[in-house]
Amino acid sequence: MKKFLNLFILFFLIILISLIIILSTTGIETKKFNNLISEKINRSNYNIKLNINTINFKLDIKEISLFLGTNNPNIEYRNVKVPAKSIKVYIDFLSIFKSTPQIEKINLVLGEFDVEQLKKLSVTLKPSNFRSFIKNKILAGKLNTVLEIYLNEENLIDNFIAKGSVSNLKAKISNDFNLDNSNFSYFADKTDVLIKNFFGDAGPLKIEDGDIVAKISPEISLECNFKSIIKKSNQENEKFSNLQKKNKYLKMISNLDAEINNNFSIIFDKTYKVKNYDYKGNGKISSAFLNFDNLLENSLLIDKVNHLSIMNSIFETNFSSKDNKTTISGKYVSNQGISLPFELENKFLNNTLKLKLNFDYEKTIQLDLINYKKSKGSIANISVNLDKKLDNLRFNEISFIEGKNQIFLSDVKFSNNNLNSFKKISIKTFKDNIENNNFSIIQKDKILIKGTQFDASNLPKILNSQTKNNFFSEINKEIEIDLTNIVAPLSEKLKNFKLIGKIENGKFTKISSKGDFGGNNFLDISMKKDKNSKKKYLEIYSDITKPLLTEYSFFKGLTGGKLLFTSIIDNQVTSSKLKIENFKVINAPGMVKLLSLADLGGLADLAEGEGLTFDVLEIKMEKKKDTLKLNEILALGPSISVLMEGYQDLKVTSLRGTLVPAKTLNKMISKIPVIGDIVIPKEVGEGLFGISFKMKGPPGKIKTTINPIRTITPRFIQKIVDKKRN
Repeated sequence: MKKFLNLFILFFLIILISLIIILSTTGIETKKFNNLISEKINRSNYNIKLNINTINFKLDIKEISLFLGTNNPNIEYRNVKVPAKSIKVYIDFLSIFKSTPQIEKINLVLGEFDVEQLKKLSVTLKPSNFRSFIKNKILAGKLNTVLEIYLNEENLIDNFIAKGSVSNLKAKISNDFNLDNSNFSYFADKTDVLIKNFFGDAGPLKIEDGDIVAKISPEISLECNFKSIIKKSNQENEKFSNLQKKNKYLKMISNLDAEINNNFSIIFDKTYKVKNYDYKGNGKISSAFLNFDNLLENSLLIDKVNHLSIMNSIFETNFSSKDNKTTISGKYVSNQGISLPFELENKFLNNTLKLKLNFDYEKTIQLDLINYKKSKGSIANISVNLDKKLDNLRFNEISFIEGKNQIFLSDVKFSNNNLNSFKKISIKTFKDNIENNNFSIIQKDKILIKGTQFDASNLPKILNSQTKNNFFSEINKEIEIDLTNIVAPLSEKLKNFKLIGKIENGKFTKISSKGDFGGNNFLDISMKKDKNSKKKYLEIYSDITKPLLTEYSFFKGLTGGKLLFTSIIDNQVTSSKLKIENFKVINAPGMVKLLSLADLGGLADLAEGEGLTFDVLEIKMEKKKDTLKLNEILALGPSISVLMEGYQDLKVTSLRGTLVPAKTLNKMISKIPVIGDIVIPKEVGEGLFGISFKMKGPPGKIKTTINPIRTITPRFIQKIVDKKRN
């Protein structure tokens, strides 16, 4: 009995093993379930048509489950043939013996899809923008898929798992930019889509080792990680070059070599609109070369920046729906100069830009207002901390340090490119190793300027420059100035300069000031405003003239004398009068040229030597916008007298007038009986003959023409008479 039992068990095991081998390899061919499976799937999923010829009843060793399988089934979805290699239908074993077998799962191995087949199958995909993307943006590629479909009791799709790979994908990102040679594997089910090992090219950008996770339920979200390698040179594909030409920022980049680690996440709402996003990136810029078609110009920079290189720099960036932040540090080179360190931190929060920048700088910098110049090659450290919101700009701190030279600004505010307010400005600079600036400007209830040294050598040039914008139009404050020493133009020294005044809309409306040139020579400036007419009355008196006239070429060669300038200023026209007494003209190019053309050799030699002496010079003028009308210029002297009129604008200077040479000739004429008594006023003693001249041309190219002999006009004679009487 025992022997029989052992034989029976052995026989049973042999049959079972044989059955397992048969079921797990060739299977048992049957047609019993053909129509059943086709009808169930077709009836429950009316968009799918499935035709099966022969089915093998087999065993899945991995899942320890029985299934019905067939190769090369004929499948159509919405009348589009789906390439399929094999299909496995897992059926509840016990339900086989029932009239309605229960399908648990379908395993479908699809053949290779091409793009055109995918576009036909995508007509029912949602959302519509994803369907549109496949239709219009996917240009080429191959898709391999294994699909597992889980059915419920009614044989309707309850869930699915799709996995496979995409190769040679080509997608259109924009009209001038494509994604090429892309390959990746993927896994998807009812709630998630996972893309792994993503590789691709996008112009100069190479994407490596990319992972993407898309969650479909309970809300739609996307998260991806990838490494990007950028190697951009001057030789790029034509499409990217076209894109680069259209983008003002890409246009600047001629070379770029960088590696970036990227992490990106995005959350959509139920309507597929972006609800939240976050991007983080970090990496290294090995080299970047930027060209500026429009040079980075600044009045402070002597060397215009047209090339900028960044190298060996590390960076970290974070862009999200809440805020943005970027930090970068490394080395930079400006205009093929030397390599210098820099650090940049850039934040954007609630429409406010917060920027911190610290860098070394070796090019030339010039500040004309304080007569400071940083020489090329000398290293300065510059630090800037600012906030910007819309048209409002606030410099929390600006620091400039170059050796002993130091400039600091704190809490400086701008609105619409105009200075609004500031807290403190302190300046200490040296020229030829001698201190030339040491003062501070503080704004509280009033503006206080105080210090021991201020270099105003270039101040006349700045005041004479043409500017249409009032940079200080937002400033309305009382002002006090107390400076111990002021370096005036032509190396003059002004001591103990004090000023009290008022500024309205960026312009002085009240001034009372005094300074000492030394040697009992003083400078007085006063201004007052008429409350009714709104006109301002300015008066400047100086015992020394040269520092105040140095920027006016008309006065070149003038020395000595005392100056009185008065002006009536309103919104449209400024009427002014300048009077200078007891001065000389030495080596004045215009005057020497005029005397030489008139063949007045003696006077020309005098003008180049000891100089021509004048008793008085008076100029009456009107300024309207960019035009200066010279109503009258009268200069009287023992050697010559001149009467002129004309105008000057941005393009041309035009003067005409009469010059009366040495009095000896005039005195001889005045002694002629009858004629002299009639024509020449004896109490004046002036002559009958003079020189008529014209001077006209653009700046630096003024031409002079003369008529050497001409009868003096009665107007000229009358002017001389009036002056002699005074």
